[in-house]
Amino acid sequence: MPDLATPAGWLPLAFMAVMGLAILAYVILDGFDLGVGILFPAAPKEAHDRMIGAIGPFWDANETWLVLGIGVLLVAFPKAHGEILGALYLPVAIMLGGLILRGVAFDFRAKAGSDQRALWDRAFFFGSLLAALAQGWMLGRFVAGFASEPLAYLFAALIALALTGTYVLLGATWLIVKTEGALQQDAVRWAKAGFWWMLIGILAISATTPLISERIFARWFSLPYLVLLAPIPFTTGLLFFILWRSLKRLPKRLSEGNEYGAWVPFAATIGILFLAFYGLAYSLFPYVIIDRMTIWEAAAAPESLFIVFVGALVVLPMIIAYTAFVYRIFRGKAEPLSYS
Repeated sequence: MPDLATPAGWLPLAFMAVMGLAILAYVILDGFDLGVGILFPAAPKEAHDRMIGAIGPFWDANETWLVLGIGVLLVAFPKAHGEILGALYLPVAIMLGGLILRGVAFDFRAKAGSDQRALWDRAFFFGSLLAALAQGWMLGRFVAGFASEPLAYLFAALIALALTGTYVLLGATWLIVKTEGALQQDAVRWAKAGFWWMLIGILAISATTPLISERIFARWFSLPYLVLLAPIPFTTGLLFFILWRSLKRLPKRLSEGNEYGAWVPFAATIGILFLAFYGLAYSLFPYVIIDRMTIWEAAAAPESLFIVFVGALVVLPMIIAYTAFVYRIFRGKAEPLSYS
């Protein structure tokens, strides 16, 4: 490990932290609006405008975090960018196609006549589903170290389904917070289905990462780490329990007009994702590609990194402030999105 007191030592760490923040923020923020799009076929047509209203002010800004994460990977870690994007060229292209289709459908459905709106609703669903499945496939391939064995591809397919289900859970719990009435009750039911997919995904990744690397196995299951890290799986399990208990209790409470605790499923889901992300980051560090390339080996020259770091000090707080401002302005229950 390089001397962390020098720019060559601490700059790659700083950019890894920024990239990690961007990826986590994207999964949570764009995850819920992808989930809402995936839920379109399950909802009655009269609920679609309200579902769009629940994500309308946020969805475009949420994708800023994806641009930031990929941008940091390209600028700060060019060697890793070439290797990762080279191995994931096809799913990246599919993801971008899905995001483009989703964006076009979002705008066109508002301008289309009633006879064409169903077409754009299907396009919005299909674009959201494509993007979610592609992102899950990429995560699975990355965690498996881009191995070419059949089991590695089966694992990637499982994670693709699990991440899509996780987005469904995020979207459904967001709708619980932002809507009311029949749609809110439907969202509770959808969240219960997504719950099991997120549980399967986290268990699969947690079981696989120690098995593919002796280094990762030792970091989790040797003393004193086994004791020191025990709060992570314990807290994750507790949050899963809180999430499920809340989803079981909410239907009766909401039917009585009691909104108390409507935010708990969404908050618990975010907590679980944060802990899962922390555990994966702990397993990977200091590698940007498992056991093949460290962040210092993948990093650009310190002189280049420092110039970009100065820019990041300006841009990152602006993105965070803008995101917080938008969510504060558009807090409260969603209304059907309308254009006049």
